[in-house]
Amino acid sequence: MNIRTSFAASLFAGSMLLPFSALAGQAPAAASDPDIPISSKDRVYAAEQFSNTVSVSDPSTNKLLGVIKLGDPQPGNLSPLYKGQVLVHGMGFSPDHKTLAVVSIGSNSVTFIDTATNMVKHTTYVGRSPHEAFFTPDGREVWVTVRGEDYISVIDASTFEEKAQIKVPAGPGMQIFSPDGKYGYICSSFNPETVVVSVADHQIVGHVKQESPFCPNIAASPDGKQVWFTLKDIGKTQVFNAEAPFDLIKTIDTGPITNHVNLVTNKNGSFAYVTVGGLNEVKVFRTDNFEQVATIPVGNLPHGIWPSGDGSRVYVGLENADQFAVVDTVTNKVIANIPIGQAPQAVAYVPNAVPEGDGLQNLVPLGKAGEAAHLKLAAKEEKDKTPSTVSLFDQGLTQVLQASVTGLEPKKAYVLALSDKPDGSGPLEGLSNFTTNPAGSAIVNAVGPIRQIVEAKHKDERRFLVVASVEDGKPGKVLQVQAAE
Repeated sequence: MNIRTSFAASLFAGSMLLPFSALAGQAPAAASDPDIPISSKDRVYAAEQFSNTVSVSDPSTNKLLGVIKLGDPQPGNLSPLYKGQVLVHGMGFSPDHKTLAVVSIGSNSVTFIDTATNMVKHTTYVGRSPHEAFFTPDGREVWVTVRGEDYISVIDASTFEEKAQIKVPAGPGMQIFSPDGKYGYICSSFNPETVVVSVADHQIVGHVKQESPFCPNIAASPDGKQVWFTLKDIGKTQVFNAEAPFDLIKTIDTGPITNHVNLVTNKNGSFAYVTVGGLNEVKVFRTDNFEQVATIPVGNLPHGIWPSGDGSRVYVGLENADQFAVVDTVTNKVIANIPIGQAPQAVAYVPNAVPEGDGLQNLVPLGKAGEAAHLKLAAKEEKDKTPSTVSLFDQGLTQVLQASVTGLEPKKAYVLALSDKPDGSGPLEGLSNFTTNPAGSAIVNAVGPIRQIVEAKHKDERRFLVVASVEDGKPGKVLQVQAAE
């Protein structure tokens, strides 16, 4: 072959590669959809559970633009006349990128928000404790997992009214769709079974056995070949075939408090990014051979995760740090942090969410929604373990305490308590009893004026957070103590 022919062949080969790199669509879109470069028209959203807000950030500058206030913190939301949302948690968006669907667990609602103006268009109330909502790829329906019951609420996307219910195993955790719109994949948070539902007729057409009952999150690959889901209680991630017979392909040990998974395609290949809350890390796996290729320290209790429209970034909500960690997917390094509201849960990146204008309407400053104190609990005897993290989310005079506790024995009773000694010696005052999951971890909550106690300036008034075993119904040996600031 002469040089000219070789050069022509190289050009042809390059042209054959161009459609793949230019048409490497990101989840939840299809691989045939074009990548969308990051711009100031894009928005990154987080659903914030204790401030009852949705934060809105500009990914081109990695700056918070403001928050959409869907409700009030305590004690305002305790009133019988309260009309706002409680425990803002789940999130999905329409295929045309014009509508955000936000689920609030405590008020059983789905709030539909116009992405261009940040205006609430409608609120639909469904059954007990909904968890996540997502639009079908044709944009006609919104499926909501009603986790406190045993069905999917199907909402008409044009009228925002419930049009049907799909019976599934009790406790549906999340649903996502095949890129071609043929199937809905629904994992369970209470039963060890994922089901596959035909979108056309709402009938169950497949079953996948989960290794444990607690699946909070699920993602489908843009090429239509794989579905990944996480198991929070046992710290694993499973992969199954997206087409019949929907057979299980792989089970991966990912770590305690495995939260969310999402999929990214870039110049290096196709990858799954998994947030591991108990390790404060994101783990990255190839989707072809399931090799782990990176471990990314991101900050306290990573939860939701979503890729940019071109797959060059992933945005990670840090539940116990009130921030986004922005990760470059080629280097797998954190390149920025964005302050956001309290306890971010689900995350969504919406390309071209604001096609015209500045998109600042109906936003308010972060304000009180960004106020929290952050602590750590270290193992009393073993210094090499990942510390447990604690956030105290301000709610006026009180705080919602949330602890991500790790490094304990599985399925055993413990207590989060206050001690008047830094080493936990002496009497303990219990705040919250809990039992660890099979991975030896737990998310523990309490409410009270706790920050004023653990940060008291007077020595006689100050108390220290500890984790102790429970023996005969009472606090026993102290295992973790509040780390020095």
